Amino acid sequence: MAGHKHKKQFGQNFLNNPRIIQLIVASIRPKADDHLVEIGPGEAALSAPLLDVVKKMDIIEIDNDLITPLTLRFGQNPAFNLHHTDALSFDYASLLDFDDEMLRIVGNLPYNISSPLMFHLLTYARHISDMHFMLQKEVVDRICAEPGSRTFGRLSVMIQYACKTENLFVVGPENFNPPPKVDSAIVRLVPYQTKPFIANDEVLFAKLVKQAFSQKRKTLRNTLKGLLDAEQIEQCGINPTARAESLSVEQFVNLANLYHQLNPN
Repeated sequence: MAGHKHKKQFGQNFLNNPRIIQLIVASIRPKADDHLVEIGPGEAALSAPLLDVVKKMDIIEIDNDLITPLTLRFGQNPAFNLHHTDALSFDYASLLDFDDEMLRIVGNLPYNISSPLMFHLLTYARHISDMHFMLQKEVVDRICAEPGSRTFGRLSVMIQYACKTENLFVVGPENFNPPPKVDSAIVRLVPYQTKPFIANDEVLFAKLVKQAFSQKRKTLRNTLKGLLDAEQIEQCGINPTARAESLSVEQFVNLANLYHQLNPN
């Protein structure tokens, strides 16, 4: 939107390279009967080509100054539904026309809210068929990291527990206005409708993963103190002197399920 002043508090860096926009749309592969949700449309670089294809698209935007330009530009399009609200607290289930409808989520997410927003969206995972996000490259590397790598951490475990993850491609700072100080990347997240490993208590699982990574240099024997002792960790076939980043998602699930079994209440 010409003349829009980019706002630091909303982490606004707007995409302006038509070739990259085309690549992202091609990765999303929108179809006419998709119900799309775009978070943070900015200057509508992605909104416009997506609205050309789909019959229903909900757009979430918090910035007061973008509401009028977006409405003026797309208000006559029957697919366009604008919600002037905070994506972090929005009830995505309220967009469903029927209970088993599936949403496809897209967005160039502000770096400062990307992790809490993804965790919020995962509470609606049963209603989401996939998510395509532009994120800071470092965050995408962490999401898609393999166990044992330097970037594998709490975010990797929690997202990979819930979703199949795919790092699609890198987008350099020169493709934005204003240019961010870091590289970005596009990630595809496909929530499992049946998870490969199931935590019996997902709140407890999240707590255990958080505690395991709370002091990355320490061994599980130390970080899980108060939850599981060395013998109990060994019961899961895991060396208690191992560090959290060396464990697979399945091993974290096994540890959480043992703790749940030992502490059913």
